[in-house]
Amino acid sequence: MASHCVMAVTPSTPLLSFLERLQETAFETFAHSNFDPKTYVDMPLKSALTVTEDAFQKLPRNANGSVPVEDLKRFIEAYFEGAGDDLVYRDPQDFVPEPEGFLPKVNHPQVRAWALQVHSLWKNLSRKISGAVKAQPDLHTLLPLPGSVVIPGSRFREVYYWDSYWVIRGLLASKMHDTAKAIVTNLISLIDKYGFVLNGARAYYTNRSQPPLLSAMIYEIYNSTGDLELVKRSLPALLKEYEFWNSDIHKLTILDDQGCTHTLNRYYAKWDKPRPESSIMDKASASNFSSVSEKQQFYRELASAAESGWDFSTRWMRNPPNFTTLATTSVIPVDLNAFLLGMELNIALFAKVTGDNSTAERFLENSDLRKKAMDSIFWNANKKQWLDYWLSSTCEEVHVWKNEHQNQNVFASNFVPLWMKPFYSDTSLVSSVVESLKTSGLLRDAGVATSLTDSGQQWDFPNGWAPLQHMLVEGLLKSGLKEARLLAEEIAIRWVTTNYIVYKKTGVMHEKFDVEHCGEFGGGGEYVPQTGFGWSNGVVLAFLEEFGWPEDRNIEC
Repeated sequence: MASHCVMAVTPSTPLLSFLERLQETAFETFAHSNFDPKTYVDMPLKSALTVTEDAFQKLPRNANGSVPVEDLKRFIEAYFEGAGDDLVYRDPQDFVPEPEGFLPKVNHPQVRAWALQVHSLWKNLSRKISGAVKAQPDLHTLLPLPGSVVIPGSRFREVYYWDSYWVIRGLLASKMHDTAKAIVTNLISLIDKYGFVLNGARAYYTNRSQPPLLSAMIYEIYNSTGDLELVKRSLPALLKEYEFWNSDIHKLTILDDQGCTHTLNRYYAKWDKPRPESSIMDKASASNFSSVSEKQQFYRELASAAESGWDFSTRWMRNPPNFTTLATTSVIPVDLNAFLLGMELNIALFAKVTGDNSTAERFLENSDLRKKAMDSIFWNANKKQWLDYWLSSTCEEVHVWKNEHQNQNVFASNFVPLWMKPFYSDTSLVSSVVESLKTSGLLRDAGVATSLTDSGQQWDFPNGWAPLQHMLVEGLLKSGLKEARLLAEEIAIRWVTTNYIVYKKTGVMHEKFDVEHCGEFGGGGEYVPQTGFGWSNGVVLAFLEEFGWPEDRNIEC
C-alpha cells in the first residue's frame, strides 16, 4: 500500500472524550438555536476528571437520556469554571494610546479617531495563560504557552496559527514589537513540543496545523526591527515545521504533460473522528454515511478543511454545494503551495543572514522547484489564474496531470501566488493576472469575494475575509505596476470603508464582511458571526499604514 494511504491519527484524551459527552448532553438538554458546542470543550474542570465523571454519571436522566435543565446547570456550575476563565486579561507593556509615528498618512480626523480605537483593541484581545493551566494541565483543554497571547476574539478565546500573521501585521503598525515577538515565541514552543504549529492552542487542535505563515511572521518582525537574534532562535523550529509539511501525508508527486515530475503539498489532518469542538455538528453531517470507514474518511476531510483555514467552502467539495462531498485531501491547493514557496524563500534568507550558506542554497533550490511545479500544475493560461488541482485517487504513488482535473471555479485563492516574489516580480505575468482579477467577478462593492458560489458556507460568496484582501492587495502593490497599484488601492479603500461603516453601526470589529453590500458584516457557516477581531483589526491598520486616508476623501458607502 502506498505511503499516501497510511491513515495517521492523533490519539484523543480522556478529558476530551468526556467533554464531548458533556457537549452532547448539553445539546439534548438545552437544545436552542444559538447553542455553541465549543463552549463545552473549553470549560476547565474544578476537580479531577474521575470525580467529575462520577458526578456526571449520577445525574438524573429523562426517558430520552437527557438530563433535566436545572440539574445540568447545577452540575456545570459546581464542577466547571467558565469557558475562557483559564486566560486572564493582560495589559500589554508596549501599548501606548497614540504611538509615535502611528499611521502618518491618515489625515482624515474621523478615520484617524477610528484607527486609534482599532489600535486600542489590542488591549482587549491581550491575555496570558493562567497559572492554573501550568499547575494542573489535565484539568484544561487550553495548552500552556510561555508568552503573552493575542486572541482573535469572541468564541475564539485561544491563540490561532494563521490569524496570528495578520494580528502581527497590525501590532507592527501599532509599534507593539514585544507583543508581536511573544506570539512568535509561543508558536515556536508548539513546534518544540508537537513538531508543528497547531491549528490553535487547545488539546483538540493537536491533530492538524493551519496555513504555514510562521516564517512570514518572523520575516515581517525582522524587517521592522532588524532582530537577528529572533531569526537565529527561529531557524531550527522553521526547519522542523518544514519537515512536517513535507512528510508523507502532506507530500504528493505529480507527473506533468511534459513528462516532468513535481512535488507539491496538500492539507491532511491526522484525525478520523468528529472534531471535539464541533462534535454534534460533525456527527449530524456524517449521519448520511452508512459505513464506519466512510464516516471516518468524511471526518478526516472535515478536519483537513479546518487545517486549510477555509472551513468550509465549495472549494473542497467534489459536487458543490453538497457538504457530504467534502474531499479536502484530494485537492492540491494553490495557496498552501504559495505559502510553502514563501517559507522556502524565508528560510533561505534567514539561513543566509545567520551565515548558514548551504541551507540557504538548498532552500533557494527548493523554491525554484516549487515555482516550476506551480507553473506546470496550477497555472491556467486561458484563465490567467492558478487553479487548484483535483486528484482522481489519493492512493497513487505518482499522479498523472490531466487538464480537466484543474478546478475551473473562481476563488480568491486562485490569485494568492501573486503575494510571492517569484510571481509578483514578473511584470508581464502580473499584467495578465490583473486583467483576470478585474473580470473574475470577485471584485465587489465592499472588497474581494471568497468565491462566486453562495453555498451558505462561510468561505464562499458573499463573504470577504481580511487575509484574502490583504494578500491580494500586497501582491498587486509589490509588483510595482501602475495598474496593479491602482487596483490594490481601490480594493483597500472599499475594504477599509466597509469595516469603518460596520464599526460605526455596531461598535465592534467583525470577523468577516458581506462584500456584496458595503457596511454589512458576513454570515453563514456553523457559528454565529464573531467580533473582536484579530485579523480584521490587523488588516485595517496595515492598509491605513500603506495607503493612508486623505482629509478630503469621504468615508461612506
